[in-house]
Amino acid sequence: EVQLVESGGGLVQAGGSLRLSCAASGFTFDDYAIGWFRQAPGKEREGVSCISSSDGSTYYADSVKGRFTISSDNAKNTVYLQMNSLKPEDTAVYYCAADVGCPPNDYWGQGTQVTVSS
Repeated sequence: EVQLVESGGGLVQAGGSLRLSCAASGFTFDDYAIGWFRQAPGKEREGVSCISSSDGSTYYADSVKGRFTISSDNAKNTVYLQMNSLKPEDTAVYYCAADVGCPPNDYWGQGTQVTVSS
């Protein structure tokens, strides 16, 4: 059974940091790309970042470039999203997803809430 489990969300003040984790199981991690999406209330889902576990290629939305960093620990089948200099507009439910390439759309996690207060 494929599972993606996000963790690390929470409440943080503007300018603060959080690190999200996406633990994957049930598929060959090295063959997949893992990405992060977010959805704020009343807004469409937005792609945030993606990493290819096979070659480490990374992609970022313009809105998070220079503030967020995606990384992969293949030994732990886990992808991380380090979020620095957080802004209130980063508030959303963050989801990780997996697929054979970026942007991923095949498997989805349940989401983790990130709230940035001003």
